[in-house]
Amino acid sequence: MATAAPVEIAAMRRAIELAARGLGHTSPNPVVGCVVLDSAGRMAGEGWHQRAGGPHAEIHALRAAGERGRGGTALVTLEPCNHTGRTGPCAQALIDAGVTRVVYAVSDPDPAATGGAVTLAEAGIDVEGGLLADEAAAGNEAWLTSVLRRRPFVLWKYAATLDGRIAAADGTSRWISSSESRADVHRLRAAADAVIVGSGTARADDPQLGARISGLSDDEISQPLRVVVDSGATAVKAGARVLDGTAPTLIAVAEDADAGHLDGLAPIVRLPRAADGRGLHIPALLQALYEREVRSVLLEGGPTLAGAFLAAQAVDKVVGYLAPVLLGAGPAAVGDAGITTIAQALRLDVTETERLGPDLRITATPIRHALHEEN
Repeated sequence: MATAAPVEIAAMRRAIELAARGLGHTSPNPVVGCVVLDSAGRMAGEGWHQRAGGPHAEIHALRAAGERGRGGTALVTLEPCNHTGRTGPCAQALIDAGVTRVVYAVSDPDPAATGGAVTLAEAGIDVEGGLLADEAAAGNEAWLTSVLRRRPFVLWKYAATLDGRIAAADGTSRWISSSESRADVHRLRAAADAVIVGSGTARADDPQLGARISGLSDDEISQPLRVVVDSGATAVKAGARVLDGTAPTLIAVAEDADAGHLDGLAPIVRLPRAADGRGLHIPALLQALYEREVRSVLLEGGPTLAGAFLAAQAVDKVVGYLAPVLLGAGPAAVGDAGITTIAQALRLDVTETERLGPDLRITATPIRHALHEEN
């Protein structure tokens, strides 16, 4: 995209900022931001997709702009939708509002909604795509992954010492990471549709898995679905913290597991075991969650479950919290992932590093092709 004016670039950056406000609230829909400029290039209105089933970003921005939007330009982080779902098509709303130019960042890969750019162009509107596409795609990575791979986006989070231990030799682990890192994990939980732990973590830590964010009320936080991967149906008992009323819970058990004692405690889903007989079949677990409209997952399980997800090539991003602590012994952050030689190692691209209190947070992604196509 070579024709965007500086004012349009600035407006798109603002739209990307607005889109981020919807994280954790819009699933199974994407996060989207929109800025409308008047015919003189001045800010006329802005908005973002605030919740699933509610008005899309373009509608909020057009309402804010009113008549000032006529003859103006709309900057949108995602190609305007072209279908009628719980709301009407945004492409038609832009046409009806009388805008003369639409600039979007990322093409919509959803076959049910794509085609908005064509509809706009056929109505005589000047349409261009690809402006700040990488930045916009990064902000919508979970949804884009879920559409393109037909499974939820998986972010694996772990906290470890500098020598890679997640607990001491006697099993104690509270607290390896700092309070700042733990607060950041709650932010990740609030942005995810589901949080997953394995049976080992459920037994050892009795985690509650809800999201708590300082300064926000319970009503302002979207709680994730809490998922316990408990193949033998032996880890979750009555009174477990994951069964409290903070958020919904789902227990994944093997097809042949005796799970009668879970009746009335929480919904269960029965899944096939992994081919090696250890744990559950990860693709089947992700498919079951996808069918429940889960589009993003925060994997908080211990080393066994992390290794299973890595072996299944089902990790899209890694966030590691490294504490300036040495233990020398104890469980490692990840278990057997089916990697037996250095040539098989999963190579990552470090995309961000940040200090959180005394800790270092490292964000990395497996080296894969981009999740969008620039126009």
